[in-house]
Amino acid sequence: EVARRGLWQEALYRWKRAIEFDPTYAPAWNNLGIAYEHEGQFDQAREAYETALDLDPDNFTIVQNFDLFLEVNDRVIENTR
Repeated sequence: EVARRGLWQEALYRWKRAIEFDPTYAPAWNNLGIAYEHEGQFDQAREAYETALDLDPDNFTIVQNFDLFLEVNDRVIENTR
């Protein structure tokens, strides 16, 4: 809910807390990746998405989010060269 309202710092805090309670909860890692990406913290986003995929490699939503992240991230890197 807080992410939907654009409160990304609060969302980051809550998803980090969720992971502290259950570090195997792949959707929280995925959501953390989204929040980091939104905040421009791309290295942390990649790590969160990769952790989510390690935990649940068949989760279509996670796979799709990571693929989109890689596509956008690759374009940003190309444009800065």
